[in-house]
Amino acid sequence: MSTPSWPILAMAERRVLGVMVEKAKTTPDVYPMSVNGIVVGSNQKSNRDPILNLSDDDVENTLSALQPKGYVTRIQGGRVERWRHNLYDLWSVNKVELAILVELLLRGPQTDGELRQRASRMEAIEDLPALRDALKPLAERKLVAFLGTEGRRGTLISHGFHSPKEIEIAQSRVMTEESVVPTISAPVPIPAGELARLSGDLQEARHEISELRNQLGAMQAVLTQTVEHLNKLRESLGA
Repeated sequence: MSTPSWPILAMAERRVLGVMVEKAKTTPDVYPMSVNGIVVGSNQKSNRDPILNLSDDDVENTLSALQPKGYVTRIQGGRVERWRHNLYDLWSVNKVELAILVELLLRGPQTDGELRQRASRMEAIEDLPALRDALKPLAERKLVAFLGTEGRRGTLISHGFHSPKEIEIAQSRVMTEESVVPTISAPVPIPAGELARLSGDLQEARHEISELRNQLGAMQAVLTQTVEHLNKLRESLGA
């Protein structure tokens, strides 16, 4: 497998960057963000997968690692130190493209239907064709990757910042799942003669079942009479 064109992002880096972009789009009044705000956003239980429990130190260390790479910038001068992201310039993406990437950073691989619905929290994406139009240049630049057959219903889409091993494992799992999906083939036509024979066999089977039911009814009647006779015999003997 070829080496990804984009640097690998660790899980904490994905989460921190995802939270910063998400909050900038959905709650701009709290952006740029404090370390505490990033911690709270990183550990929230909604719109996150997996659920993390990052500490202040975890987030501070992550920001310190991202800063020299150009991902984030420290904003100084206020009472509380704040941070902003630089992803528009770093990745050369527009608002919709960044919303798509951030949704994948926050939740991991998703189908196109899930991705459109969730990314629309941050930027409007009218329908699936609009999403696919936005995905095309991202895929060409390897910012996103299809983990299964592109265009296949239910194919998962992921971001392009995984390690080669992560991508290999994910693609292998998806390919295995696709291979076990049963293929629905067209029904095989039955010749008229064979159909007539099968119909006759069915009628004969129905007749035999009817006869068996009649025999069973007769046996039940005999058994009932026998039980009644035995009860009367016991009474006459004083049992």
